[in-house]
Amino acid sequence: MTDQLNPAILLFGYPGVGKGTQGKLLGDLVGFHHLSSGDIFRALDPDSEQGKQVAGFVSKGELVPDDLTIQICRNRIEQLIASTEYKPSEELLLLDGLPRNVAQCEHLDAFIQVQKVIYLATENDAVLVERIKQRALTEGRADDADEDIIRRRFDVYRSETAPVLNYYPAEKLVSVDPIGTPAEVLKRILEHIIPPLKGQ
Repeated sequence: MTDQLNPAILLFGYPGVGKGTQGKLLGDLVGFHHLSSGDIFRALDPDSEQGKQVAGFVSKGELVPDDLTIQICRNRIEQLIASTEYKPSEELLLLDGLPRNVAQCEHLDAFIQVQKVIYLATENDAVLVERIKQRALTEGRADDADEDIIRRRFDVYRSETAPVLNYYPAEKLVSVDPIGTPAEVLKRILEHIIPPLKGQ
């Protein structure tokens, strides 16, 4: 592993707020590389030790332990750099689902240089629950189908993840309204992240 600091933007907010949708849209644009911790976890071999560990936590709506999360995600970033799928000198990394708590922020400081935190800000639980249930149907994600698990994830977000917003300097934090069409939300995000991409 290298000690290189990879420039990144964090996509942040409640489960179901649209981080993945926006990350994928942005990741299709030249100069961005989307990396979702959820996608990384789901891509693990379910029969591997790490795969079994992650599945055990996710199935209960709990956070994967910090050390395991950082190890898996950092390894994935190193793999992407080695294969040149991700080029830190040319692309801005879009982290979706990471960090999940303040301890993970501290771990990330060793290899991630956060330029902006895009906070998709809404607390409308009912809308988010319906979004997540719909995602379960369209993407076949079993962890999204049970409302009790969904609401458990909201509780975990409020207690463990929300404090991340206070970890980063206020000037790096941008609140974006996530309600609207994907294109409308994308436009709002781009208004904030094009300047740092240009090095301004």
